[in-house]
Order: sequence, then C-alpha cells, then structure tokens
Amino acid sequence: MSDFVGDWHALLILLIAGVIPNQIWRMLGLWLGGGIDEGSELLIWVRAVATAILAGVIAQILVQPPGALASVPDWLRYGAVAGGLASFMVTRRSIFAGVVCGEAVMVAGKWWLG
Repeated sequence: MSDFVGDWHALLILLIAGVIPNQIWRMLGLWLGGGIDEGSELLIWVRAVATAILAGVIAQILVQPPGALASVPDWLRYGAVAGGLASFMVTRRSIFAGVVCGEAVMVAGKWWLG
C-alpha cells in the first residue's frame, strides 16, 4: 500500500496547503451566497465573467499552446474546440460537457497520431 500512495508526508502537506485553505472560502461563499436569487443581476454578471475567463484561457491555449500541447497539430486543437462547442450546444449549454468532450477529442486525436 505504501508504494501505491507514495510519500504520505507529501500528501499531508498537499492537503494542508492546498485543500484546507480553499475549502474555507468555499464554505464561506456557500454560507454568504445561500440567500442570493439565481436570477439576480449580480449572479448573471458573475456567470458572464466566469464564462469569459474560461473562453480567454481556451483561446490562449489554442493560439499559444504551452509545454507538451505545442506538439499537437493546430488542426487537432481547433477540432477539439469545435467538438467541445458542438457538445456544449447539444447538451443545452453545459460547460462541463463541452470541456470534457473537447478534452476527449484532443486525447483521442493525439493517441491516434501516436
């Protein structure tokens, strides 16, 4: 079991430094945002900003791919975005489905190319 888990000290540090500080803010946001109406102007704006940030990150990765993604041909990257967009539209605007489908197209295409 020790070989599978690895160094438990590293996992403990990861838990303390990465998970716990984020969970505090998540719980605080859940507590404070529990009474906000989903159709309010504030949440519509927050949703728009989150979508714009995701679109910006995707555009940056598409145009200037970092690291190992630079070895993926342009047509495969653009095809993965097209597949993700199609999935986004078919699944009634599910960002999760679009991202997962685009990633699946990218991984399958890279595997097929070798």
